[in-house]
Amino acid sequence: MPSLRVIGPGRAGGSLRAALVGVGWRDAGALGRFDDRSDAAQDVDLLVIATPDATVAHVAAEVRPAAGTVVCHLAGSLGLEVLAPHPRRAALHPLVAMPNAEVGAARLRSGAWFAIAGDPMVEQIVADLGGRSFRVADEHRSAYHAAAVIASNHLVALLGQAERVARLAGVPLEAYLDLVRMTVDNVAELGPAAALTGPAARGDWATIHRHLAALPEDERETYEVMVKATRRLVDDSGAGA
Repeated sequence: MPSLRVIGPGRAGGSLRAALVGVGWRDAGALGRFDDRSDAAQDVDLLVIATPDATVAHVAAEVRPAAGTVVCHLAGSLGLEVLAPHPRRAALHPLVAMPNAEVGAARLRSGAWFAIAGDPMVEQIVADLGGRSFRVADEHRSAYHAAAVIASNHLVALLGQAERVARLAGVPLEAYLDLVRMTVDNVAELGPAAALTGPAARGDWATIHRHLAALPEDERETYEVMVKATRRLVDDSGAGA
């Protein structure tokens, strides 16, 4: 099996390292912030740069190139140019939430989706992990990553708002989570437009005005923005609910 070394053994780097070692890859160790990284690409098949996005190019430039080594970053919004001057470059971005290395490794081996680019070795990585992949060109990576942030981070932020507003009525967030799960299942089965329900989807403005009247002032802007987003989805699809 191939060998790998990771620079930046945090949540993402640690998760991928553990996942690949778990399916038989050979672990050549990990390097942290204060380690000498100049020879990190030597004597391994894969070098993973799992540092924060803003430092990937700097870290890659510190590493002496090795002709046979694939240098790969995990940044969703970055292209391959940040890995210069390495001859074999790749990008691998898992569409997975990785709160720690143990949970992240398990999720990476559970049929996860990966955005890939560059050297074909990333296809082997995905295959070894039992995952699914799609290729994203450099010029589209920012749009791809923005969609990932909307799907994950923005959803969490909206659930944070749901928790705050529900608290006003004395209702715990847990009471809404089955609704969230059913909604996500509906989107998976039907697509966003067909899965849409609720007052904004059907043009029930009287209910929306009652909602706005009940909300604290600092919660109204987000609600109004989402009403507009809901109406856009209806108008674009020609659907109603």
